Amino acid sequence: MAVKWLQEPEAHDFDAAAAYLSMLAEPGTVTTTVDALRTTPLVMRAAKDILRAARLPLLPDGNAHVKADLGKISDGKKLSPILLVRGDATRGVVLQIADGYHRVCASYITDENTVIPCCLVAWTS
Repeated sequence: MAVKWLQEPEAHDFDAAAAYLSMLAEPGTVTTTVDALRTTPLVMRAAKDILRAARLPLLPDGNAHVKADLGKISDGKKLSPILLVRGDATRGVVLQIADGYHRVCASYITDENTVIPCCLVAWTS
């Protein structure tokens, strides 16, 4: 079954991204980075590549949020695109999944080659 996607992230995704990123950066940097996420065009990335770049484990299908997203996929409902902040390999900084980790995992479980629409920006200050 193919994963279906909304044309743009939902408004609450940006709030969730800001909450997560606020643990990693100063408020001004978080605000400008989230503002950049709001305006950047979508790019397409494979689920397997997102997890590798973020160096995150695949959450199991029994995880409550992954399970909920797998249910949406099974029901043919559209998922919200993922919000990403670019890493920096030259400095050992990994990609940040600012919002959508569970959706990435559900997509990977469905098919690791699932292409996911993403808002991808660099940290901005």
